[in-house]
Amino acid sequence: MNKKNQIICVGSSCKDTFFPTGDGVVVDTPSDLLAQKKIYFELGAKYKVDQICEAPGGCAANVAQGLARLEIDAGALTKIGGDLVGKWIVDELKKENVDVEFVQIDKKCRTDLSSIIVDTKTKDHIIFWNRDSNEKLEISSEKIPSAEWIFVSALNGNWRVHLDIIIEMAKKKDMKIALNPGQKNIHDDAKKVLEAIKNSQILILNKDEAIEIISESGHWKGGNINLNNEKFLLKEFLNLGCSAVVITDGNRGAWGSDGKSNYFCPGIKVDTVDTLGAGDAFTSGFLAAYLKEKDIQECLRWGAANGSNVAKFYGAKNGLLRINEIEARIENIEIKIF
Repeated sequence: MNKKNQIICVGSSCKDTFFPTGDGVVVDTPSDLLAQKKIYFELGAKYKVDQICEAPGGCAANVAQGLARLEIDAGALTKIGGDLVGKWIVDELKKENVDVEFVQIDKKCRTDLSSIIVDTKTKDHIIFWNRDSNEKLEISSEKIPSAEWIFVSALNGNWRVHLDIIIEMAKKKDMKIALNPGQKNIHDDAKKVLEAIKNSQILILNKDEAIEIISESGHWKGGNINLNNEKFLLKEFLNLGCSAVVITDGNRGAWGSDGKSNYFCPGIKVDTVDTLGAGDAFTSGFLAAYLKEKDIQECLRWGAANGSNVAKFYGAKNGLLRINEIEARIENIEIKIF
């Protein structure tokens, strides 16, 4: 791959299995800023599932495929097991022209799996996952290829050390970092994630994650600021040195800033089937536009168009757009300055 417009996506790959059901009871919990909705099922009950869907998943694989469809040279640095599921994932990546040279295969472990309960009423989901192969992802100076950009998603295993290595190698190889921190990484060590943000050019995360990083890392000292305020959150992360920050909040939309102006992109209304993968699709759309040197407003449009289209399907891959498709969908997306 050429260095120009090349990006290596680091993180997980897995097989997703979807279980759609309307039997869960969704409850609003607005007092819990980090979990404002919850779903309940009866203990010991059995629930029939009329349809099961299987699809490739994992943030690194999802974003790499999305970028490749939008004509960005993308590679995946991830680990799979030496099994049929792992082979299937590699084949799926190859179909999308993702460079699989850096995919690690460990014959002593199984490829990661995720089971997703989809609430058919709200179209939202809960994910149950295991990380066997990606817990063993090897990240070292020898295993990180040269690239213009490196996209860092949720890391497993000895992730703090891996994050340090990535930051160090990015500086040595003059690589820019686009960061989409994992929820578990934030839960485990928000201060470490904050350190990575200070070394990143692009930060993309959802609102719950943004609130948790600011509140749990010790960065914010309190006062009369509402942590639920998107403008405040954008400013705090930009002050850490990022060139661009994006905060998403499901169907409410996305807020982005380049440090000059703040922009809001409303959520696009579609016939949603499931929202899993929509965030990764938003990320790949935004990054593809950014790597093509589009302005922040256009990047938000690309992200919104890609994410909303993926939400119409089960799985993170089926609705990913190509260049001609995304250009046709962004014309009527209105971006507001706030």
